[in-house]
Amino acid sequence: MKGNGTAGHLSALLTIIIWGTTFISTKILLTDFQPVEILFFRFVMGLLALLVVYPQPLKGTNRQQELTFAAAGLCGICLYYLLENIALTYTMASNVGVIISVAPFFTAILSHLFLKEEKPHTSFFIGFVVAMTGIALISFNGSKLELNPTGDLLALLAALIWACYSVLTKKISGYGYHTILTTRRVFCYGILFMLPTLFLFDFKLELTRFANPVYLFNILFLGLGASALCFVTWNFAVKALGAVKTSVYIYMVPVITVVTSVAILHEKITALAAVGTVLTLSGLLLSEGKLFLRKGVKQNGRHGD
Repeated sequence: MKGNGTAGHLSALLTIIIWGTTFISTKILLTDFQPVEILFFRFVMGLLALLVVYPQPLKGTNRQQELTFAAAGLCGICLYYLLENIALTYTMASNVGVIISVAPFFTAILSHLFLKEEKPHTSFFIGFVVAMTGIALISFNGSKLELNPTGDLLALLAALIWACYSVLTKKISGYGYHTILTTRRVFCYGILFMLPTLFLFDFKLELTRFANPVYLFNILFLGLGASALCFVTWNFAVKALGAVKTSVYIYMVPVITVVTSVAILHEKITALAAVGTVLTLSGLLLSEGKLFLRKGVKQNGRHGD
């Protein structure tokens, strides 16, 4: 059990390290691709990769399970990314970055309501406040806070949608199927729900664009790494740790972004960003350390489950 927990934490950490660097690839591709094109290409590529790696069919599912797979695909693959991209057209990237990081809070609330085995504890909420303070320092570093109701609400909705995906993933993990098979099925539904949006946005197939090796490398990174690999490792982490403990790793995305910006883009780290990084990591540790508090609570004779 302990080994499984360690593997879960390592999986979540690997996922977040890769997801924290995707902004570079996305930024490069946005020079010649629409957001919906990047989204479609990366998940189709991710689905094909999972089919090659694990070609066995998913058998024995019932109607209720298929509906859960479909809901997860709609939330985690289609709606979340579309809402995030649309939000970016209305409001500042820093606003979106901070608001999206509220997802663990929503996950804790939804898990408490729908997954009886996961209950948020005091240390989780303390860690949430500390981490959000750090994320705000990183995101608004040297810039003014500018609110845009439409964009900010869309980002908040995206955070809620990701929380729904995390809870659905935990539910799916209880079905007993292989993680790659369930991830593949979720991808299928996500792509199906994505198809109507291709007509709403200016989608062009134009595969000749990938003749550019820079574009090809970056879409491969997003498709094989950030989609195929990361959704499997994230779903495994949710299965091993639970939706709440896994979602807390989302706090690390801005930290990874700062480190990547310094290492790859040679940007300078400011004092505010450094303090924000320390606070964010502290918040993560506080939220993950809720089990210590739980032990203390049990000793006082409360929640002795």
